[in-house]
Amino acid sequence: MRIAEAATLCGLSPDTIRYYEKSGMLPPIQRGSDGNRRYTSENVNWLTILYWLRQTGMSMKVMQRYAVLVHAGDHTVDERISILRDHGIALTQRRKDLDRCEELLARKLNAYSAIKSHTRD
Repeated sequence: MRIAEAATLCGLSPDTIRYYEKSGMLPPIQRGSDGNRRYTSENVNWLTILYWLRQTGMSMKVMQRYAVLVHAGDHTVDERISILRDHGIALTQRRKDLDRCEELLARKLNAYSAIKSHTRD
């Protein structure tokens, strides 16, 4: 499939896909006789993983390291597990921080609602 279709399926823009390819996060992408990239379903699955890792806030540096490990083979599984565990811990903390932010916003909204209803009286 062409890059536009791959982009639609994985959620990344064509420019981002090209960037990921140039940064070494993708395996070599086959090209058609016209010179255009041809993505496989396996490529799209990998791009989707990269999309979600980025959505969770994983840094590009860590994503690049993770990609290198994945492409290097099964002997890197322990380090990949470590990267994902560390990221999971960071996500848990981020979720706690966001919950605290949401609580603060709720308190502020309640306070403003009370002020607004008091000034109408």
